[in-house]
Amino acid sequence: MCSKFDNLVFDEGAIMVDTDKVKDASKGALIVLFLVTMIDMIGFGIVIPFLTYLVEDLAGSEGVTEIGLWVGLLMTSYSAAQFLFSPFWGSLSDRIGRRPVLMVGLIGNTVFFALFGLSNTLLMALGARFLAGVFNGNIAVARAYIGDVSNPQQLATRMGLIGAAFGLGFTIGPFLGGELSAPALRWETFQGTIFETYPYLLPCVLASVLSTVSLLIAIRNLPESLTPEMRKVDTSRTWKKQMKNMYVNSKKMLGEGSIALIIWVAMLFTFGFTIMHAIFILFTGMPTVDGGLGFNEADNGRIFAMIGVTGIITQGFLIGPMTKRFGSRKLLTFAALLTGAGLVLIPYSQPEYAWIHILSVTGLLSIGSGLFQPSSSTLLAQFAKAEGYELGVVMGANESLGAFARILGPISGGIVWVMTSSGTYPWDYHTAFHLCGLLMLCSALLSLKLSDAELIDANNTNSSQEE
Repeated sequence: MCSKFDNLVFDEGAIMVDTDKVKDASKGALIVLFLVTMIDMIGFGIVIPFLTYLVEDLAGSEGVTEIGLWVGLLMTSYSAAQFLFSPFWGSLSDRIGRRPVLMVGLIGNTVFFALFGLSNTLLMALGARFLAGVFNGNIAVARAYIGDVSNPQQLATRMGLIGAAFGLGFTIGPFLGGELSAPALRWETFQGTIFETYPYLLPCVLASVLSTVSLLIAIRNLPESLTPEMRKVDTSRTWKKQMKNMYVNSKKMLGEGSIALIIWVAMLFTFGFTIMHAIFILFTGMPTVDGGLGFNEADNGRIFAMIGVTGIITQGFLIGPMTKRFGSRKLLTFAALLTGAGLVLIPYSQPEYAWIHILSVTGLLSIGSGLFQPSSSTLLAQFAKAEGYELGVVMGANESLGAFARILGPISGGIVWVMTSSGTYPWDYHTAFHLCGLLMLCSALLSLKLSDAELIDANNTNSSQEE
């Protein structure tokens, strides 16, 4: 069959591993890779419960009033750094091996997680958060390591470790961040110590300790997956060229029928969902007299932990039976609408029913998100195979554009919050959540353009190819 990806740009330095020579990974190596990924998500999630309060403390001492803007900037900086430096770490690991790059990432985590907790200015916090994202841009290297040491039969299961680590890390991170914030206010042991001067240092130190433990385990149990003869020194694979290739491939995919449709649906969903990351605690931490819930760091950490647990249950137990019953296309639309409903309803809570309401609506958005991600990936893979596209290129373009949406989401949420939060309804603190719902609605409506007839044709094409 004629291929449709002749005009796409590929990295010529990509390593092709002979499966006959693939070296099986020890349990220790897989544990290290699991920990690297989990700590990456702990590092991302651990700041969520206290980030707004940290910004409020630092902004108050500096006379800054745009709290929402700085919350958005700090969240965006981490994702932006990962987006910009992932190609660099991947290319470097092709040249010098996976092991040293993964270890450098763990060392960076150890340093910059702690530095963030010691931040005494907004610019210092922004720099520490950006640098943490730089060194946490090596998740692609962990995936490449698994690809190096796995045969085709093992690959899917071992890649599943990465997904499990993501879910577990995002559950543990916010919980720890909330429970360990401001310890001097809760335990006498910490009064009069550095943890009273820097109330958000303790969770950051814990993240650093976890990273150090992973580093020590890696030194002992993580062998190099690339032999010297398998490494490539390709000067053409510069950061600039890789970013250009990413742009060209992403642009190409956005103009390709059903593939483009699914990517746009996923981008709108991700954009709306990540706006919530910036504004959720701006709302829950707001005094009840102003319409908020008056939650503290621990309250917020528990909510995000519950979101993580619900997401794990959804992807572990619900997605399979629901996909068999309704199909991925219908689930995609339903998931976007369910998530949008949960996001819109968040600011309509009453203080006396705050916990019942907030757990209910976050449950909706968590289930919706848990259904959406695997459904969109499944549809993308089906249409990519049916239409003759290189699956890696399609998934890479989808990931790149999703990363771009994750960069825009928090900063956009912060800007909208600053512009509207002190206004009158409907242009007040409800507005940013309404924007989330609008983006989810657009995502759902756009998914309806993907007809069941096209999906049946794609499935038939895939079946005939397999035969």
